[in-house]
Amino acid sequence: MKNPAGLDLLHSFLVVADELNFRRSAQRLNLDQSALTRRIQKLEQTVGFRLLERTTREVLLTAAGRRFYDDNLPLLRRYTESVETARGIAEGRTGMVRVAYMAFAATELMPCAVARFRQLHPQIEIRLQYIRTQGQKLALAADEIDVGYMIGPFDHSEYHSARLARDPLYLVAPRNHDLLRGESLRPADLKEARLILGDMSEWGEYRWRLADLFQGEGVVPQIHLEASNTLALIGLVAAGLGVTIYPESLIGLLGSNVEVRPIEHPDFHSETVLVWKRINRSGPTQRFIEVATKQPSPDQHAHRRSSDRG
Repeated sequence: MKNPAGLDLLHSFLVVADELNFRRSAQRLNLDQSALTRRIQKLEQTVGFRLLERTTREVLLTAAGRRFYDDNLPLLRRYTESVETARGIAEGRTGMVRVAYMAFAATELMPCAVARFRQLHPQIEIRLQYIRTQGQKLALAADEIDVGYMIGPFDHSEYHSARLARDPLYLVAPRNHDLLRGESLRPADLKEARLILGDMSEWGEYRWRLADLFQGEGVVPQIHLEASNTLALIGLVAAGLGVTIYPESLIGLLGSNVEVRPIEHPDFHSETVLVWKRINRSGPTQRFIEVATKQPSPDQHAHRRSSDRG
């Protein structure tokens, strides 16, 4: 059949097949009986066989009409369901949003946003994936993720970005380390420190930021050891093998075998930004962005964290 019947004709037939009465069917469809008759005739002409036997007293399905009804009733139901599903996605009520995050967002920013999002939009699926910052940029470009929590700043004409946090950087050292004894800690105090940092494959963006900050102060960091994850880094520091530098967002995970001290310098911060493509206007993505960018103020973050450490 080269030109399938329109859904209005099919719907009309299914109603008549249900009711087996043109008057009641016309009322259900809000049509004139003559208009309904013309629809059924047009459908029969289109498919090329009779669907109904009609007399002055009754309306009956032909054998072909019965099979046509049985086959197409589920089709129309699926169509109706697909319209509602698609409408939900278009309106941002259903669908999926793919969220990538790096370590600095994993402790508070991302989990808090996901929790709020689940409460507000329970019908939208969230797919989470840990990806380092550089990998997130590639994944966004390839449309493999919708939004990414990454180390900032990030400026690009094809993307939007929103700064979610600006974390002060802290020295993390073994308990009673010499660097913890002074009244304050400046970047220059770290020029001879044996640093233990994340390796370039996983911590590349953070390492580049640190290198730029130290270079601005005329300090060449002395990298003593590298590790790929936070647990290994803290374990090496706790064992007395050196010190590391962490953003404030990770301080609460350090345990009791190390101590921290803020680095007193206005530039020694780490930014976390949320990034998404400008052309991504999907409902679920926009709903997530709305939730994720409504963060507590920096003063509220600072108060909560200082209370946790107290």
